[in-house]
Amino acid sequence: MYDFNKMTDRRGVGSLKWDVPERELPMWVADMDFETAPEIIEELKKRVEHGIFGYSVVTDEWYEAYQSWWSRRHGFSMEKEWLLFCTGVVPAISSAVRKLTTVGENVLIQTPVYNIFFNSIQNNGRNVLESPLVYEGGEYSIDFADLEEKLANPQTTLMLLCNPHNPVGKIWDRDTLSRIGELCARHHVLVLSDEIHCDMTDPGCDYVPFASVSGICRDNSVTCMAPTKAFGIPGLQTAAVMVPNPVIRHKVNRGLNTDEVAEPNAFAVPGAVAAFGKGEPWLKEVRVYLRDNKQCVRDFIRDRLPMLRVVPSTATYLLWLDCSEIAEDAALLARFIRQESGLYLTEGEEYGACGRSFLRLNPACPRQRLMEGLNRLEEGVRAFIAAGQ
Repeated sequence: MYDFNKMTDRRGVGSLKWDVPERELPMWVADMDFETAPEIIEELKKRVEHGIFGYSVVTDEWYEAYQSWWSRRHGFSMEKEWLLFCTGVVPAISSAVRKLTTVGENVLIQTPVYNIFFNSIQNNGRNVLESPLVYEGGEYSIDFADLEEKLANPQTTLMLLCNPHNPVGKIWDRDTLSRIGELCARHHVLVLSDEIHCDMTDPGCDYVPFASVSGICRDNSVTCMAPTKAFGIPGLQTAAVMVPNPVIRHKVNRGLNTDEVAEPNAFAVPGAVAAFGKGEPWLKEVRVYLRDNKQCVRDFIRDRLPMLRVVPSTATYLLWLDCSEIAEDAALLARFIRQESGLYLTEGEEYGACGRSFLRLNPACPRQRLMEGLNRLEEGVRAFIAAGQ
C-alpha cells in the first residue's frame, strides 16, 4: 500500500542529515528517508490551509491520542493528568536533569548509549556515571553488581534508562526492568526512561513500558515518549512526558515551563494526533520494510564483509557494527570510509568509551539507497585494510 522504495530527495530543504557534500551518502543520524504516512500529511495540509498560525494549545485530542495508543498497542493505561507536552524528548531530558538533580550530582547511564545523554548531563554541571553494559558473545546484558554499586553511591540521584536501548537495539524484558526499578527505589534514585524508539521494534517484538512493570517503577519514574521516530516526523517538535507521581510531576512541569519547552507550535499537536490516530497501517508496513532492510545489512556483511559483525537487534531501525577485528579505534575507520567512499556513519565512541571499536549505521532508507551504502561500506573497509590502517 505504501511505497518505501521511492527514492526521496532531501537535499536543499535544510535537512540536518543531508546537509553534506554532494558526493556523500549520510547514514548516521536517526532520521528516516521515507515520506511520512500520507494520513499525517493530509492532516497537516488541512492545518496549513487554515492559513492562520497563531499560538497553540494542547487539545483534549492530544491526550486521548497518547492514552489510546499506549493502551491499545502497549497494554498500559495512562491517566490524562500524567501527561505533559514538551517540544522534544531531548529538551525534556535536559529539563528534568536540571529540575530533579543538583549541580555536582551523578546521573547514571548504561553505555554504550544515545550520545546526547552525555550532553544533557555534562552541559548542566552534573557528573556522568557510566555502568557499562556487558558485551559477550556478540550480545549485550546488564552487569547488575556494577549497577547496584553505582546506584548505592549517595551522590547518584538519577538514572537515564534507554528503553528500548539505542544504539544496541535491545528490548529490555519485564524482569530486567523490574530489577532496575527495585534497585533504583532502594537507593533513592529516580528513573527517567527514554522510550522514543518504543514503536520501532521488529514485527512480533513488543517493548515493555517501564512504568507498566510495577507500582515501584510507576511511582519512581519519568517517561519520555513521542511519535517522532516511529513516523519520521522529528521536525514537528512534538513529544510527551508521562509522570504518574504527582509530586515528581509538579517538579517536571515547572521545569518544562521554566525552560519554555512546554508550548506546541501549530503542527505539533495535529501531527501527533494524526500519527497515533491514523498512522497505524503505515507503521505496520514500515516496520516490516525496516526489518527486511536490517536483514539485508546482516546478509551483506556476512557474505561480503565477514571481518565485521552486526550486533543482534530487535528494536530501533539502527544497527551497531562490531569492527574490533580490523580497527581498535573505529573513529579512524569512520573517517577513512567517509573520505574514501563518501559513506557517512557514526563512530561508536560517541556513545561511550566502550563503543570505541563500533560504528552505528542507519538503514532506514529506500533499499536502492541502502545497497549503495553497503557497497560504499565494502569499498571503504577493503581500502582501509589494504592501506594497513
